Amino acid sequence: MQKLCIFVFMTLFSYLGWYLGSLIGGFMTAFFVSGACSMVGVWAGWKIHLRYLD
Repeated sequence: MQKLCIFVFMTLFSYLGWYLGSLIGGFMTAFFVSGACSMVGVWAGWKIHLRYLD
């Protein structure tokens, strides 16, 4: 269940980062913001799992 939470939150945060990055700049900005946000999504999914589903 932990891997599923991490995957879902990583995907959602990555998409959000890509969208925000594309508003700010071009492809490379969207790529880097998406990567940073996906790491935040990994952390958020892990914390949600520990706090609510463990």
